[in-house]
Amino acid sequence: MKTVYDFTVKDRKGNDVCLSEYKGKVLLIVNTATGCGFTPHYEPLEAMYKEFRDKGFEILDFPSNQFANQAPGTDDEIHEFCTLKFGTEFPQFSKIDVNGETADPLFAFLASEKPFEGFGKGVKNAMLNKFANMNNKKFGDKAYIKWNFTKFLTDREGNVIARFEPTADMEDVKAAVAAQL
Repeated sequence: MKTVYDFTVKDRKGNDVCLSEYKGKVLLIVNTATGCGFTPHYEPLEAMYKEFRDKGFEILDFPSNQFANQAPGTDDEIHEFCTLKFGTEFPQFSKIDVNGETADPLFAFLASEKPFEGFGKGVKNAMLNKFANMNNKKFGDKAYIKWNFTKFLTDREGNVIARFEPTADMEDVKAAVAAQL
């Protein structure tokens, strides 16, 4: 059975990183953007990282510019923004595509393990759904990720056990992470 440990990604300097390096850790894998309404998620993500990293927890940050061009800039510029504005210390990888023919295989796998089930209820979520559908129409059946700050949680064996849309309450995300630790 395939797990996240079967994938190799690029760090922000362009070097290959085998995710098997994270064996035995609980992972939260996130596609991010620096110019998104959900960019403030970096704050609770970093707080969670500081609280849980010594217990075998890692956040893997993958910037993507596929959602209304909300992650402009180079990998270094994105990293500088995140470290200066939010004090992020968790690993940040090279900017990738998460949808379409050029989607990173890791994200295609994550989404196949835990498909999109909706943003939730309420006017805000309905508006995001409408905007996401317009944005992702160009990716057809390869619109794996619906918006920035989609989070995938894996157990210590590398199995994908949960998907959290950007509209999910960050306390719910934290509780799910804590339950795996």
